[in-house]
Amino acid sequence: MGHDVFEEKEQAYLQCEKKWIFAILMAVSGYLGAFTVILRGGVFCNAQTANFVFLAVAAGKGEYRHALYFFIPIMAYFSGACISEFIPSKIKRYMSIRWDTFLVGLEVVVILLLGLLPESAPVQISQISINFICSMQYNTFRQAEHIPMATTFCTNHLRQTGVYFMKWLKHGKDKIYLRRFFSHIEMIVFFVSGGILSSVMCQILLGKALFVAAFLLFIVFLSLLGADLTREKNMLNKIPLGH
Repeated sequence: MGHDVFEEKEQAYLQCEKKWIFAILMAVSGYLGAFTVILRGGVFCNAQTANFVFLAVAAGKGEYRHALYFFIPIMAYFSGACISEFIPSKIKRYMSIRWDTFLVGLEVVVILLLGLLPESAPVQISQISINFICSMQYNTFRQAEHIPMATTFCTNHLRQTGVYFMKWLKHGKDKIYLRRFFSHIEMIVFFVSGGILSSVMCQILLGKALFVAAFLLFIVFLSLLGADLTREKNMLNKIPLGH
């Protein structure tokens, strides 16, 4: 067995490390990604690769003012990462909940407010806001039950499916690799399912389709809050895996 695989034992994970929490966050991310592509400027706001490509293309064409435009979402993503590194200790000091819980609650509020915007509102409001919260979420939720995972896009999950499938073949079809393979497949399925649901709801509700994403996030928030106030009340200083 490869040296990079540790023994997976039954243990109590924090609520914010549970795979089902990651699965819902992935579904919401797929939902938001489809929403911004369909209704808010045709841009995928969960990650920044596309914006860097757009910036490079504009710069290559000599459209420098247009290139600078893409610094706005890039800086929103950068700011989200910075804040998610700085704020958690403050949250634990002044509130009896984890940063992870506070963040999901904040996401619920932001998504609800975006859902209330008129269709005539500038698309940049939604783009920047979703860039910002996706950056914080990506930097906050890092491992699900000892498996490194992203919650805002699928690229790494797709890479990991290939990695673990080949390791499963190479190391005598060890079940640990197969379980990890299917864990990443599961995340991709939830992401795509969220995107499909978003595509349907956007046609019916337009901007108010965001209320569905807020509802899903609210389920996660209630679960995390319940854990913080009960069984994990004395574990608020425990750092989630991957940090």
